Order: sequence, then C-alpha cells, then structure tokens
Amino acid sequence: MRLQERDAELSVLRALREQVRRGSGGGVALAGGGGLGKSSLVDALAADSVGLRLLRAHCDPLDTPRPLGPFRDLKLVGGAGEPVLAEQSLATLCESVFETVGREPTLLIVEDIHWVDAATVDVLRFLVRRVESVPLLLVLSYRDDEIGPRHSARPLLGDIAAVEGMTHLALRPLSAAGVREMVGDDLDADRVYAVTGGNPFFVAEVAKAPGLPLPHSVRDAVLARTAGVTDQDFQALQLIAVAPDRLDHRALPHLGIDFPTLQRLHETTLLTRTDDGLMFRHEIARKAVESTIPPGGGSPLHLRLLDALERIQPVDPAVLTHHAVGAHDSARATTYARRAAQQASAAASHSEAAAFFEIALQHLQTSDPVERAHLLHELAHQQYMTSRLPEAIANARATFRLWEEANDQQGLAAAHDAVALFEYYSAHRGKAELHSDAAARIALGGSIASSYGSARATQGFLAYLRSDLARARSLADEAHQLAERNQLGLLELRSEIVVSASDLVSGDDAARPVLLTHLEAARDRGWDELASTVYSQVAWIDVEHGRYRDAEQLLEVSIPFANERDIPICRHWQVGVRSRLQFQRGRWEAALEDAESVIGNDGMPLATLWPRLVRVLVPLRRGADADLGVLDEAWTLAEQIDEPLRRLSVLAGLAEAAWMTARRDDRVSGYAVSQLPELAAHPGAEWGAGQLAAWLQRLGHPVPESATAALPYRLVAQGRIADAAHWWRQLGDPFAEAMTWTDSADPDDRVTGIRLLDSIGAVGTADRLRVALRHEGLAVVPQRPRESTRANPAGLTNRQLEVAQLVARGLSNAEIASRLFISPKTADHHVSAILTKLALPNRRAVVVDAARLGLV
Repeated sequence: MRLQERDAELSVLRALREQVRRGSGGGVALAGGGGLGKSSLVDALAADSVGLRLLRAHCDPLDTPRPLGPFRDLKLVGGAGEPVLAEQSLATLCESVFETVGREPTLLIVEDIHWVDAATVDVLRFLVRRVESVPLLLVLSYRDDEIGPRHSARPLLGDIAAVEGMTHLALRPLSAAGVREMVGDDLDADRVYAVTGGNPFFVAEVAKAPGLPLPHSVRDAVLARTAGVTDQDFQALQLIAVAPDRLDHRALPHLGIDFPTLQRLHETTLLTRTDDGLMFRHEIARKAVESTIPPGGGSPLHLRLLDALERIQPVDPAVLTHHAVGAHDSARATTYARRAAQQASAAASHSEAAAFFEIALQHLQTSDPVERAHLLHELAHQQYMTSRLPEAIANARATFRLWEEANDQQGLAAAHDAVALFEYYSAHRGKAELHSDAAARIALGGSIASSYGSARATQGFLAYLRSDLARARSLADEAHQLAERNQLGLLELRSEIVVSASDLVSGDDAARPVLLTHLEAARDRGWDELASTVYSQVAWIDVEHGRYRDAEQLLEVSIPFANERDIPICRHWQVGVRSRLQFQRGRWEAALEDAESVIGNDGMPLATLWPRLVRVLVPLRRGADADLGVLDEAWTLAEQIDEPLRRLSVLAGLAEAAWMTARRDDRVSGYAVSQLPELAAHPGAEWGAGQLAAWLQRLGHPVPESATAALPYRLVAQGRIADAAHWWRQLGDPFAEAMTWTDSADPDDRVTGIRLLDSIGAVGTADRLRVALRHEGLAVVPQRPRESTRANPAGLTNRQLEVAQLVARGLSNAEIASRLFISPKTADHHVSAILTKLALPNRRAVVVDAARLGLV
C-alpha cells in the first residue's frame, strides 16, 4: 500500500540521503504517536537507499531496557546477551561505533527512542554531535507523547535541536482525503476517518477487512485479523506477545511452536521475522493481543518463556529479568536482575543499573541481612552516580540496621563513609562530618584498616574544603600510612590528592602539576570517579585564584571526560565551575547558559552556589531585572556548607547587589564587615577576601588593609590603579579591570572604567557609576551606548565562544569543522553569527583583536 500524505517527509529524507552519498552526514528525528507511520516511512527510505550500508535496530519495550540494546543487536558492541567488558569505557565504545558507522556511506536507523536506555542515549549523542563529519544518515524515531520532561532521551533531543545537521519531522494524522484514497470505494471513507482519527495504522487494518463490520477501536481492528485462527494458535500469539522485544527463534522448538504453526500465524499478517527472532509488525498489534490474556494468565506464559530462554546461550539477564518478574519467580528475578545491574554498570548505564538493583531488592526473599545490605549499598552508589542524592542517602542509611544486625562492622563503616560524601554533595556539611566521624569510630573499634583509612581520607577531604589544612594533611597522612602498610592503592592515591589539593589551595603553585600527575594515575588505573574529582578540585581552585586560562584549558578536557565516563554528578559540578569562570571572563551569555543548566538539572546542590550568584549578578550588571531572592538561596547554601571560601564568594555577591540596588543588607553591613578579618585569615582566601573588601569599600564601609589580599587588590590599596588594572587585563577579568579604574579618585580613570564597562555589556553597572559621577558634578559623563553599538564576547554562547577561539587561532572553516565534528557549512554559519555579534568585518579582525576580546 502506497504511503499517503508523506511526500514532504520523504523528500527531506531523500535529500539527506543524497547528501550522504556526496560524503557529508546528517540526520532526522521522526516524531509521532503510535500508528502514524514512522516505521512505514523508514521502510520506504531503506528500500530506496541502494548503495548505502543499512544498519537498523530498535529499542526494547522492556520495563528496564537492555543497556546498549540497539548497538548490541547490530553487533556494533558485544552481541545480544554478551556483557560489555568493564575495562571498555563508554568513551571507547562511542569512538568504536563512530569509526564503524563512518567508514562507508551508511544509513543507521534506531527506532522507538521512547524506550531507549541511558547508555544508548550517550552513544547516540556522540554520533549526533559528529554526524556532519562522516557519510552517515542517522534516523531516529520516537513517540513524542511518551517522552516527558525527565525522560532519559531529553538530552538527546536537546542535542538534535542544537545541531544544524539534524532535522526534526513531526508526523500528523491523515486528512479525510488521505483516508478516502487508502480505503477506496469499498468503505464509507468519512465514517472510517471519524472512527480512526486518520491514524494510518488503524485505517490500514480496517482496509484489510472491508467485509467485516467497522471496528470501534484499533484493538478491534487488530483482533479481527485473528478471527480464523485456532485456540492453540492464538495461545502461541499470546506467548509471542509477552516477549515485548522479540522472541528468539532458537526458543521456538522449546516452546512447541513448529513450522506449520508459524505458517498459519504468518497468514494473520501480524508478525514479522528479523535475524534474531520473531516479533509483531507493530507494537499496537502486540498490545492488542496481549490485552486478551486473562488475569493470572500472564505468569504461566512468562514462565514458559523463562524456561525456554534459559536454555539458549548466552543468556541475556535483562530479558530474563523481565520474564522472571512476569512469572512471579522471585529467586530468579533477583539473580538475573543483579546480573543485569552489574552488566549495565560495566556499560556505564547507571540509570538502568539502579533500576535492576531495585528489581533485585523488590524480589529478594532471603532473610540474610548482609545480602540485602550489599544490594542497597550497590543501589545507593548507582543513584549517586546518576545524581539522585536523596535516594542514595536513604538507601545507604537503610543498610545501617542491617549491618548492625549482622554484626558487620566493615559494612557499617563503609555505609557511613558513603553517606558522608552523599550528604556533603547535598550541601549538608554537619551531617557529612557526623557520618564521617562515625565511620572512623566504627572502623577503629573493629580494627578494620581499610575502612578506617577510607574514613580518615574522607575526613581529610572535608577538612581541606573547610580550609582546615593542618587537620586535612594530618588525616591524609594517617590514611596514607595505612594504605602503604596494607597495599591499598586507591586509598593511597586518595590521601595524596588531599595533601596536594591542600598545598594548591594554600598558594603552592607547584602542587598543581603534582595533582595532575595524580589525575593521570587515577585515569590509568580506571578510577574514573576519582580522576573526575581531581579535575573538579583543580578547576575550582584555578578559578578561585584567578588562573582563568588554566581553568579554561582544564575544563575543556574534564567536562568531556565526565560525559564519556557517564559521571553526571561530576559534570554538574564542573559546569557550575565553568559558569563562574565565564562570569569572571565577562562572558555573560555563556555564564548564564551554564548557570541555568546546573540549576535546572538534578545533581549536587553544592554545585548550584556559584550559578545562583551568576543568575542574579549577570542581569544586574547588564541593567536587566534580577530575582534578588536567589541570593538568599545562595546564602542559605553557604551557611549549610560552612566553608570560608564559598562564604566569601556569596558575601561579595550580596555586597555587589547592595551597591547596585542601594538596599541595605545586614549580612553585608553587619556580618561581612565584622567577619572579614577572620575569613581573610584562612589559607587560600586572599582572592575572595580582596573581592569582598573592594565591594565593602565601594559601599563606604571601613575595611582594614590586608597584607594577605591578592596582588591586584593590594595595588589598588597602594594607589597603583593602572598597575592593578593591567593585572586584571592580563588575568582576563575585564569587569574587575573596569571596576579598578572606577575605584580611582581621578575622574578620568573613572570615565575610563565606565567606558570599559559599556564595552563588555555591563551597562547596568556603568549606569550606576554614571549617576554617581553626575551627582558629583562631573561635566562630561559617557552616554549609555545604543544597543546596536554594543559588541563584545559577552553575548556569545558557549558553542560560539568555542568557534571564536578557533578563529582567533587562525583556523579555517574546514579546520574548525574537522576539529568540532561539524560541516564546513555549519562552521561558516557560526563564524557569520560571531562576526555579527562582535561587530567585526572579517575573521582577520577576530585574530587581530583576540587578546582584547579574551579569546586567546
């Protein structure tokens, strides 16, 4: 039957196909409800794509999908039922799949993304971002009514919307005319249209049986195809219907389904065969048949399938878990769910791993408290890895009673140690320290060296973050000695990292390369979470101490690393650090983009502190409305975290807001003024204390000169305004440079500062100063610039900044396209947008002005 009313969509797909034949890639996301013809459209494209290698797979409608299911079925990673090797990182898998599909002109189709697993999402995102750079036509289909705001496919759909080489097509029901053409003269087309709503699958099912009464639902239409089958054959259909992914053809003999039966079932037109097994042609048809299974009738069917599939090697624990649950076989459900969770974790599919551990726990029947505690502990870790901190804390805490019941001191200490970190990242320092102390006390009482050493390392890490560096080093040294005596490599490296981080934050720049060496050691040993933690710590210290270019280079590596290793909680922190970095660099749009990403996504509350400041201070500086209540949220976080350096950052933000709005804030005029000397005395606080002191002085509060303030602040105190401004320019902080000029007593310097503020888009701050200068009687005050004359990197997005930096290095569009895995055409579009925003005539001007623009 010819496709109806899909010519426009087919034209788009064919144009992309021809593009692939010419050597450049592209892709399309097909969206539409069930039965709207997504698969039929893909069928037509596949049949019309001679000369392209065809790779086609679909996601499974299992309650918990198989990790990397589509790529396993295509044999692009370990085959169906085979585990992905733990040592094979997600990054390696992504690279391998990308290399394979880009080797020759390829049509890669992945259907039913609404059932996708997290690991497949990561691989598809990797392909989508690079689709323009290889001869690949990537086609994804999904039911848009089944993807909610928190669905695992949401990040993938976001990438599709952002990548120029990807297109989105939304299918619509047929019109009355389209239905009339499908059914011809044998049926009342208007009535068919009224009943079916123009759903092509429903219309097609009705058209197959024009002699039967018009069905009232798509279910009736499907079941009409089974009217002539025997009871025994219909039971075979029901058996196939409870295998939602497919029924492995090797299981058919074990189920008593012989060739004559298959021939009779084929006549219903409901089934199709793939290389791997038997399945319904459409999910709507499968559900229609499944709905006929009476209450209690599903369990025996699942049990038959479970017994049959266990006889096929290799077994797929995800599929067997589904059938064990359906069969109400708790023992096998727990066994296979645990195995599936471990397989998912090895594939860096932590969301699915958590789901499988939950299934294992739900069906666990043993009275052994240790087994239940181990499962809860593993579940908590997977929830932590997927940024589900409240659930991770609850499940880890639930093990306390179980470990105590089993008199397992090592398990109890490990549980408290884990909760300590979970609570800290949740911005609950007090609770974190209580659990960390409990872990050390329990492990010491039980003479458990490894647990005691781990607890001491955690205590040291918390002390370092609180700027109690003497205690941090002492605790880390104790942990290190235990690690050496007991040959505990991970603990040894953890303790060395705490010591080096303490050295770096206290101002010992030589500790930075030492930390990076530790980072490489963690990466080499496969301790990805620890490596990502080192990235996080070095990056925030770099930003804290004004090493903005070092921080930028590090984050360019660390964020992709966290993505590739599927450690979203570390990525959440690092994007928060980048938000602060972009803020310091005067890149307002990029800073806000990162801030909104961190605040709007699940993760560690700790990471939202700087983004909350950015969310308020950027609009204030730009002269826009700002929600000052967000500063109260940041202050609450700072109090919960109770760390001098973070408290200084928030107090400086509060002081700037008070200066901008002329509103009194007791936290500034009272607490900040009185506590500044004590806060400034902490190691590593010279930059934060200097910033807070500068804003307090602008507010008219007396601030004692501090010898410990960072150099640019000391230069201002000495009256060396030009030298201080030069320092800020060299560091790459244009806002601080401008404000330094405005701190001068010389009106000309203050005018210079206002003009600099205008040039970076901080017109709100400049307006505040214009009012002050006019109030002081200055005759000539720079006018506020017109919108059309404001051109600076402040308005560039993160992607545009990335492209602008490559232009500044002299790269051509083709070289930029190769570096960023985009097409030269897309690179050209980015460059054009950048030149417009910067008000520059050509790319040569970007190179010449790169230093002034902060692009090199």
